[in-house]
Amino acid sequence: MSATSVLARKWRPRNFAQLAGQEHVVQALTNALTQNRLHHAYLFTGTRGVGKTTIARIFAKSLNCESGITATPCGTCGACTEIDSGRFVDLIELDAASNTQVDNMRELLESALYAPTSGRFKVYIIDEVHMLSKSAFNAMLKTLEEPPSHVKFILATTDPQKIPVTVLSRCLQFNLKQLPPALIHTHLQYVLEQENIPFENGALNLVARAAQGSMRDALSLMDQAIAYSSGKVDEALVRTMLGAIDQGYLFDLLQTLKAGDGAGLLRIADDMAIRSIAFEAALQDLATLLHRIALAQTIPQAIADDEPERVRLLELAQQFTPEEIQLNYQIVIHGRNEIDLAPDEYAGFTMTLLRMLAFAPQGAATSAGQLAPKPAPAAVPKASPAAARATPAAAQHVAAEPAPAMRAAPVQPAAGGVDLDWNTLLSQLNLQGMARELAKNSVLVSFAEGRVVLSLAPQHKHLQSNKIAQDKLQGALSEYFVKPIRLAVELGATRDVATPAAVEQHEKQTRQQQAEEAIKQDAFVREAQAQLGAQLIEGSIRPV
Repeated sequence: MSATSVLARKWRPRNFAQLAGQEHVVQALTNALTQNRLHHAYLFTGTRGVGKTTIARIFAKSLNCESGITATPCGTCGACTEIDSGRFVDLIELDAASNTQVDNMRELLESALYAPTSGRFKVYIIDEVHMLSKSAFNAMLKTLEEPPSHVKFILATTDPQKIPVTVLSRCLQFNLKQLPPALIHTHLQYVLEQENIPFENGALNLVARAAQGSMRDALSLMDQAIAYSSGKVDEALVRTMLGAIDQGYLFDLLQTLKAGDGAGLLRIADDMAIRSIAFEAALQDLATLLHRIALAQTIPQAIADDEPERVRLLELAQQFTPEEIQLNYQIVIHGRNEIDLAPDEYAGFTMTLLRMLAFAPQGAATSAGQLAPKPAPAAVPKASPAAARATPAAAQHVAAEPAPAMRAAPVQPAAGGVDLDWNTLLSQLNLQGMARELAKNSVLVSFAEGRVVLSLAPQHKHLQSNKIAQDKLQGALSEYFVKPIRLAVELGATRDVATPAAVEQHEKQTRQQQAEEAIKQDAFVREAQAQLGAQLIEGSIRPV
């Protein structure tokens, strides 16, 4: 395949509309260009192949297009075509990995003092900027502090932690996220259809997962697959090319786990050793499978109809409870992190399987050659000083009595018949800071056709204008559902439906009231008050 026909180059986006999966960055840059609110330095961070330099080049076209500063460069003028072909004299690209020294940076900065030769701006794209030496960063700092009006810096890095804070503070930073497999699959399908290359969906799934969030890697792997399979992208051949093993054994493993068959689990592990399957990779694949089962349990329509393993996924989703899947997912993740500490990979893998079996619900099948799983011991939280003085009966009353139920009303997705509880979903999203506050103080209005609409409590309206929080929440939803999710946040009354924050506060208050009442009614406490004049210290009582 000639260099000009390499898919990663041929299908490289030429404008913002063609970019996939980085909507939060595109929207911010589009607004800046449309409103002519341009910064002098931008920093794009993210793993390899997610579009850092591609966005930088499109932005350079937007700044220098002969039709004017625009978010939609024409692509046909001299500046646009020269930038696309790498011949634009006022676009200077530097690979910091091979130009780390201060002399290289000084030479570059000296050239920045001169006006552009043919364009509107001189644009400097510095890739892997974290590789610059300390002295090179210091040389750059002066120009970043007082940049010429005709100069724009676009820095790109896979490791922003290595960039000095003094440089970071002078840049507008954008974090490009890894692309979900579903989005990569969709783009690969579009590319192959345009190229008139026949393919099997299973093959695209394999490539999308192997790319690990990188569209460039996915297209490079697809080039390899086309050559390997003589023009037709066949699943079996792609699986051989990638060295991927049929993952049916993972389904068998979970079926055996559900049956409580410890000996069967060890037989599967022994068979994997004979087939030279890497145990660490197997734990990673098992975690991915458990995540897909959790999706099938919560949102069945998130599993595509043409998914080759859809039937088995839905079967396992029926056999396991959501709690079992969540617990097993945690066990597998920890098992993978600890496998280097095990005597060997086989021991680490089988110990993880036995841990899943040990924590399985009581009542799983037991017969000859099978292990009887035991229930996990209950955690005993530490009591407060006041609670410690209570009788065992009172302490048990405080710990055991549940708070009155207060739950947000579930919303039924338009494309399926499963209730989606926002509280339950939120507990499974990896959110922190303002993004979590936004989610906790909202209720779900609707979820249909990849669009989530939330209603935000008016007293928290400042969160509606927090673009970073919305982007992080949208990204977490897209990652959870393994497909692009569009998020809309509206202001509205939430009194009729409890927000997660309201549920949390209500349960906290109820537990506190129960704890205080139990202590006050405790016979030991009352006797101490009557005979010794003891007093309860306000605020010292905590539920256990």
